[in-house]
Amino acid sequence: MTREYLVRGGKPLFGEVTISGAKNAAVAIIPAALMVDGVCRIENVPMISDVTLSLKILEELGASIRLLNAHTVEIDSRHIACTRTSYDLARKIRASYYLVGSLLGRFGQAEVAMPGGCNFGGVRPIDQHVKGFTAMGAKVTLESGFINAAAEGGRLHGANIYLDVVSVGATMNIMMAAALAEGTTVIENVAKEPHIVDLANFLNSMGADIRGAGTDSIKITGVPRLNGGSYAIIPDQIEAGTYMAAVAATGGELLIRNVIPKHMDCISAKLMEMGVEIEENGDEMLVRRSGKLQRTNIKTMPYPGFPTDMQPQIASVLALADGTSLITESVWNNRFKYVDELKRLGARIQVDGKMAVLEGVDHFTGAPVQAPDLRAGAALVIAALAAHGTTEISHVQYIERGYEDIVGKLRAVGGDICMVDEPEAEKEEARIG
Repeated sequence: MTREYLVRGGKPLFGEVTISGAKNAAVAIIPAALMVDGVCRIENVPMISDVTLSLKILEELGASIRLLNAHTVEIDSRHIACTRTSYDLARKIRASYYLVGSLLGRFGQAEVAMPGGCNFGGVRPIDQHVKGFTAMGAKVTLESGFINAAAEGGRLHGANIYLDVVSVGATMNIMMAAALAEGTTVIENVAKEPHIVDLANFLNSMGADIRGAGTDSIKITGVPRLNGGSYAIIPDQIEAGTYMAAVAATGGELLIRNVIPKHMDCISAKLMEMGVEIEENGDEMLVRRSGKLQRTNIKTMPYPGFPTDMQPQIASVLALADGTSLITESVWNNRFKYVDELKRLGARIQVDGKMAVLEGVDHFTGAPVQAPDLRAGAALVIAALAAHGTTEISHVQYIERGYEDIVGKLRAVGGDICMVDEPEAEKEEARIG
């Protein structure tokens, strides 16, 4: 059997949604726990499939994992027995490459299966990761589907590293490896996303010395070891943005709880241009839309610009706005694969390279669609909630990589969505979105 979402659309959303911990922070902080020579307690952990896989990988490496409650995990990495990951597990999750930085930093060696990745951009390059590890004295090779890395002399040393492109993954991976290196590492032209700051704060809470996260330059003074401690993951910027987009598309009013409003500025600004009303109050945001949606233009940029991870979701909203809108994707190639699925629902979108032109339509009409990746899947859920009639969404395993209990949360605010089991026509290997 395979699971699908069945959505009966056309109903505005009203009520409250509590945002989970940040997926993009959790999938780096959990591998970073391998660097801690002690017990660390991580709170506000999102219960999503990427996190479950990450914890399984740590357990296979010899870490002791205890779930203290639904969103708190205790990780004891004092008795790690292995620095080679399972091929089958690691290849299912893109963020498994963070295991290279953590294992290399603590043990001076790592053998990590090449990660999977969202299929919107082809193979995601790790050349900037390798550049950083090499500068710190590691030899890195790719053999038989594994990234093999080993530090000369058993320990990395500090280095000055300039990233050729602003890369979130490389910034986080090099920062992890450098935390236990001998000497000082300076990384220039780094990414500034909130989850990078969160990873730095986690490592610092365990005894690392990392300064400058959130700016153009990060300075890491290596320490001999990291100790245990407790840390709470930040709220998920993209999950919050997805629910904001949902109420923008359907109309209604949502109180979105457990957010950091400053992280949402790049998304809020565009929604307000479109006629959505947003009020901030501490760690809550009240989002309502009652009038017509207005057109606007979007260009994805590294933080603090509009996030590429929100591009498909905002497209579902813009496709319903008055007039013609433009979306320019400047971060990832080929991230418009969801467009054909939105067209099945009645969207009028034309793609030319990295630009999409959206002619607003009065409404969507339900139809069977297929989620091609994580954020595209979320975009289809938004469109289905706003559509007239019933939409069946297949390949929902992608959506569950990054959204905790999305069906339950939407049902609680008036969304007519449920999970249904469908017979598998033919078995196919799951793509990683």
